Amino acid sequence: MAADVAVSLAVLAGIVGLNELNRRVLIRVLVGTGLCVYAVELVSTFQLCCCTHELKMLSEVGGIEPRLALTLTYLASVVHALTFRGAFGNPCGALEHAYHSRISGGCALGRIACQFAAAAASRAVVPLIWGVGLSRLHVRHKLLGYRCVSPIHASLPRAAAVELACAFAVQTVISRTRSVEEKYRVHAVAAVVATVVYAGGSTTGAVFNPALAFSTQFPCSGNSFLEYCLVYWLGPLLGTMSSVLLLDKIIPLLSGKPPSLHLPLETKKRT
Repeated sequence: MAADVAVSLAVLAGIVGLNELNRRVLIRVLVGTGLCVYAVELVSTFQLCCCTHELKMLSEVGGIEPRLALTLTYLASVVHALTFRGAFGNPCGALEHAYHSRISGGCALGRIACQFAAAAASRAVVPLIWGVGLSRLHVRHKLLGYRCVSPIHASLPRAAAVELACAFAVQTVISRTRSVEEKYRVHAVAAVVATVVYAGGSTTGAVFNPALAFSTQFPCSGNSFLEYCLVYWLGPLLGTMSSVLLLDKIIPLLSGKPPSLHLPLETKKRT
C-alpha cells in the first residue's frame, strides 16, 4: 500500500508540475492578448480536477486511512492556491468576483466556460493515466471499469444543505482573509477546506465546487443528473451567495455600518 500511495503522490506531483509548465508557457505566449486569464483558468481547473480524481481514487479504491486522506487534501489545497496564478477553479468564485465588480460579467462567464471545459477534459484524461497501470490501485480501478458510486448518503435536501454549508464556510474564510499575507492565508483556507471535507465528506463528498463535481461526482451511478445538479450546483451557489449576503449586507446592517458598495473596476483592469 505504501508503494501505491508513493506512486499516486508522484502522479500528483507530475500533474502539478506539467500544468505549472503549461501555465508559464501560456502566460508568456498570450501576454497582452486578453486570453491569458482564460488559459490560466483552463489549465488550473484541469489541474484541480485531475488531482482530485487521483485523491478520490486513493480514498475509494485504496482505502487509505482518513487521517492521511485529510492531510493530502490539505496539502493539495495549499499547492493549488500557490500555483493557480489568479485562477478561481470554481464557478462560485467567478460569480462572487463579478458581483463585487472585480471582474466583468463577460469575463466571469468566459472563465466558467473554461472551468467546465477543463472538468470535462479531466474526465477523459485521468482514465488514460490510470490505464498505464503505474500502481496496483490503478490496475484494480481499471479492472473495475473506473466505476464509482454516488457519494450522496442522505436525502437530497440534506445533501444540498451540506454542500451549501461547506461552500458558505469556505467562502466566508476566503472573504475574511483577503487582507492577510498570502503565505498565511493559503494555510488558513486549506485548513478550512480539510475541516469541511472531514465534516461533510461522509454525506456528499464535500465538493462545494460545481465544476469539480461535474468532473468527479456526476459520472458516478446512483443519482440522476438533475439530482446531482441540485446537490452540487445549487447547494454551493446558495452557500456562496449566503456568505456574500451575510458579510456585505446583514452584518453591516446589524452593526449600524452602511452596506458595502461595489464599484466597478476601471475599464483597463477588466478582462
